[in-house]
Amino acid sequence: MHHDVIVLGAGLAGLSAARDLAAGGADVLLLEARDRVGGRVEQTRLPDGRTVQLGGEVVGRAHTAYLALAEELGLALVPSYVDEPGKITRATPEGRSAGDPPHWFGPGDLAQHERLSAEFVALAADVDPEAPWAHPEADALDRLSVGGWLRSRHASPAVVRLWEIGQLALADGSCERTSLLAALRKNAAVPSSGPYDYEDWEGLRLADGSATLAEVMGRELGGRIRLGSPVAALEVAPGRCAVRLATGETLTAGAVVSALPVGPLRSVAITGVGAARLASLRRQRQAVAAKFTAVYDEPFWREAGLNGLSECEGVLGSTWPQSNGVLSALVPPERYGVLLGTPPQLRTPELLEEMAGMFGDRARSPLACHLRLWGTDPWTQGYVTQWPPGEVMAVGPLHGTHEPPFYVCGSDQWVAGYMEGAVRTGRATAREVLSRG
Repeated sequence: MHHDVIVLGAGLAGLSAARDLAAGGADVLLLEARDRVGGRVEQTRLPDGRTVQLGGEVVGRAHTAYLALAEELGLALVPSYVDEPGKITRATPEGRSAGDPPHWFGPGDLAQHERLSAEFVALAADVDPEAPWAHPEADALDRLSVGGWLRSRHASPAVVRLWEIGQLALADGSCERTSLLAALRKNAAVPSSGPYDYEDWEGLRLADGSATLAEVMGRELGGRIRLGSPVAALEVAPGRCAVRLATGETLTAGAVVSALPVGPLRSVAITGVGAARLASLRRQRQAVAAKFTAVYDEPFWREAGLNGLSECEGVLGSTWPQSNGVLSALVPPERYGVLLGTPPQLRTPELLEEMAGMFGDRARSPLACHLRLWGTDPWTQGYVTQWPPGEVMAVGPLHGTHEPPFYVCGSDQWVAGYMEGAVRTGRATAREVLSRG
């Protein structure tokens, strides 16, 4: 059967695009390799009614596309962990501290950190988040790592260490392997008082869990979704695009929208798309990361005056309370190999042991645990987009652009949070396809 549009991937980007295409009158088919919708957004519900989020979880005030879609779907938003009482924990091999400054800071380090944060924000104000390559010093800014920039501004090792532990807490890679231009672009997209403000980026969550957004859109689309349908090849041609599934079945459409993460998309044989566009797409990288959740009967960390938020130098890079008694954690790319090298039966106990070092003995005895290896999941092959030095300019201005009848959307195509990027580009792509009839 021939369709107006075939959308590849039923994560938030593909669902958002397909929903708007269908609302605009298009005959749309959405193909998904998994047996569920949602992509990197996933959740489970406990017998006591609590929701445990296993993938994407929080948004912020600037995530306007996501917030607008949630409102359209009648989904309530509530404050996230930023309202949790208590102090942040920082854990390193030589010690632990609660609150600021961290335990490794010496005289003058806090003032220096504040000065460099202000300089970073001032630099970001001159970067266009939609076209960072247009900055007059884009090449130089892209070649320099965030760590290199800090040292060029005479940052002490203690200050560099604070930026590094904060960067790894986000699981998008070391500041030594992050382009300064990419980091400035991120701050320009969500202007904050510092390099990354948790409240600005992560201050809200869906009351019923982030995957509810995907679940509701999935129900709306109904029979337009085909699960268990991985794509093997794509032939793009005006008026007739052919999508070949791994089963050998071929489907045709007037246009194709790829909402696949960049890793799985590299495995799809594509013809009919310009070499430059494909090179830009396939140049993009994703940080390999894992998410770990531990469920407790209550938020016991509050008894010690802690809020459950941490930045760590173990295998874990960070923790935060996702809801009452539920702790989330991320394993950053630099430590993902350590996690994979750990025998599977030891992974959870060892991660819980790290939590116990920060929050006390009760952390060793959760009601339930969940580990999602997003970095090696075949249908994601990564977490958030990663931008090492030189990569913004290498991917170039074709980033996020379309080559009709081939269109691209997804969290990898924008910078202000991966759930926001998915929704924003998905809906924008649907508008572009509909505008071309």
